[in-house]
Amino acid sequence: MATHRFDPDFTDNVIKSMGPQTPERFREVMTSLIRHVHDFARETNLTVDEWMTGVKMMNWAGQMSDDKRNEGQLLCDVIGLESLVDEITHKLAQEAEDTPTATAILGPFFRPDTKWRQNGDNVVQDVKGGEMVFMHGRVVDFVTKKPLVNATVEMWEASTNGLYEQQDPEQVEHNLRGKFRTDEEGMYSYYCLRPTPYPVPGDGPAGKVLKLMDRQPFRPAHIHIIATYDGYKPLTTQIFDSKDPYLANDSVFAVKDSLVVDFVPREGDPQAGLELEYDIKLVPNEGKVNGA
Repeated sequence: MATHRFDPDFTDNVIKSMGPQTPERFREVMTSLIRHVHDFARETNLTVDEWMTGVKMMNWAGQMSDDKRNEGQLLCDVIGLESLVDEITHKLAQEAEDTPTATAILGPFFRPDTKWRQNGDNVVQDVKGGEMVFMHGRVVDFVTKKPLVNATVEMWEASTNGLYEQQDPEQVEHNLRGKFRTDEEGMYSYYCLRPTPYPVPGDGPAGKVLKLMDRQPFRPAHIHIIATYDGYKPLTTQIFDSKDPYLANDSVFAVKDSLVVDFVPREGDPQAGLELEYDIKLVPNEGKVNGA
């Protein structure tokens, strides 16, 4: 029963307009979305001018988005929506003694055309400053702990100036990005930078929303990772530097305790003074166990 002064049948009529061929899950999602959006408009007494401002902001995000930057996704990030959806989709029992590698948001600067590289390659090209890191580890089956041979590990990170390569015309294309395949022992390895914190770009609607909400714009230092293997659930995650000052105040709410790592000194390597060993545990799809 409606408890507001507006047309009490309006929302139900919109929901009932969906026809009998509407897919069940789509009907469920749209019914809830329509109810929540309509209730939001009534609760806030949303005006036409305010609604049009929101429409223009969504249009602006779309106009800024391309294959190198997803501003609509970034707008969802700063209100915590992508991190919430990630938690809903991939929630695991926290009381387990061991868990698969935790997930985190994709972020707006993923590129589907990242170059393949060889294990041990250096992804750092013409970068000023920063600390070099040798990052390595194994990709394993979470259930059996057996190595996954020829698994794909994709990584990307921002440069020392806080920009990803597609944001920065001064950077070499595909700088600080790479796709790797694990070897016969499930190992991957590469040289990269110790990540640095950076602000959400302020030139679009996401940055404007942050400013209007009087929030700090910085993301803690992190490295993006996507790991995939046939028959296993793909993993999209980020790993965060334990020394970063923004861990407790990430502007997109993506930090999880299990994704915070320590970079340690590396001895005897002229290419890197730091090291990070990071194993990735993938979950088999239903009925699939590696080596079974």
